[in-house]
Amino acid sequence: MFNFPKGLYCDIRIEHTDSASYYVQNSEVMQNSETSVAGAMIRVYDGRLWYTSVTNDLQAVQDELDNLASVAQPDDNIENNPVVKMFEVHKDTVLKFEGDNDLRKTTREMREDLVKRCIDACDCDSFDEIKQWGASCSYEHKIKEFYSSKGAEIKQDMQQCFVHMFFDIVIDGITTTGSHAITGFDFDSVKGREDEIVKKRDRFLDYAKNAVDVTPGEYVCVLAPEVTGMFTHESFGHKSEADFMLNDKTLRDEWEMGKKVGSELVSICDSASAYGVTHRGDIAYDDEGTKPKETWLIKNGVLTGRLHDANSAAALGEELTGNARAQDFGFAPMVRMTNTYMLPGDRTPEEIISEVKDGIYIFGVIYGTGQSTFTLKPSCCYRITDGKLDTPVRVNVVNGSVFQTLFDIDAIGNDITFCDTGTCGKNGQAMPVSDAGPTIRVRKLTVN
Repeated sequence: MFNFPKGLYCDIRIEHTDSASYYVQNSEVMQNSETSVAGAMIRVYDGRLWYTSVTNDLQAVQDELDNLASVAQPDDNIENNPVVKMFEVHKDTVLKFEGDNDLRKTTREMREDLVKRCIDACDCDSFDEIKQWGASCSYEHKIKEFYSSKGAEIKQDMQQCFVHMFFDIVIDGITTTGSHAITGFDFDSVKGREDEIVKKRDRFLDYAKNAVDVTPGEYVCVLAPEVTGMFTHESFGHKSEADFMLNDKTLRDEWEMGKKVGSELVSICDSASAYGVTHRGDIAYDDEGTKPKETWLIKNGVLTGRLHDANSAAALGEELTGNARAQDFGFAPMVRMTNTYMLPGDRTPEEIISEVKDGIYIFGVIYGTGQSTFTLKPSCCYRITDGKLDTPVRVNVVNGSVFQTLFDIDAIGNDITFCDTGTCGKNGQAMPVSDAGPTIRVRKLTVN
């Protein structure tokens, strides 16, 4: 399709994105939109520098490529450059969403009707305690093409549909925000699930009415699967992104391959096609044209892998993993997670809780952050007393040392739940990801 100049490595990413959103807040329609965007990023590498251009004019791609080549310095030996040698060459078309499941076939009326059903089922206006609520239905459908001077020709698609409802509950001047998100990869998979929203509404109403402030201190903590997934992503997944290590020898020394970094119960994986089921972080190829691998980051507590793009793999002398991802055609790829999860164990959640005399059960989480020290912001917690869930407790944050917490995990459940609503921020780019994990028990975390 393109005339690639000699003596340079070049690649072109073309994207077509269609999206729609319908959002109602307290009975007022706040958004009802449909958008379509097309564009391309063109990159040229001469072995010293990358030259990039972004355009929404797809007819101008060749001109942009020629302009970039005119300012680069060709190298007849470019194919032997360590980074260029890393780039894979695939010719493939992977289009999973062209049939009846194509979300572009949904109409405004279908989205509006689905939101109305959720609003009617939740009936928030009947509860004096619910001061504000919102409900939405949205989707995104994307087709991506990749071409390189080495001969790669790839076309793939991805899509996801969301239904989301939130409710602000105010009791005695204290606001509790509850929410529930339903995700799917076709429209039928998000329909008829209003009972899930009602169940979550009732849980948060009960929590808001009965929760007491936690007494700050160190507690045995049991993390529900959703919380384990967030912990896995924030506190260990980011540490596995190898671009962080290129200019940080201390970090490389801390995370040396083969080093024991946690309890032998702990195994963590990043996979772009986890468990054979579609997830938010799925990709057929990354944004450098690499076919993703299943990368085991920890096996039985031992560091066994990390995530790479071509630059970090070449610099550290390791293999590509297929984790070079960009938010969209306006951004250059960088090392990013896909679907990152902790492997389940052999204990039931009930058994794990029954062995705790005094602790905290973290049912849900709003957000998390993590490097050497991680922080979780819970949405809903319960005291554990003599092996049973007890009083709801309001917790501001839970934090701990990543290194110590990985060793302090002393029980792992046989359940696992994927969170397919995640958007991960890094260096100004927001990336769709999934995380997952089982119920786990940690000997000690700081609770405030």
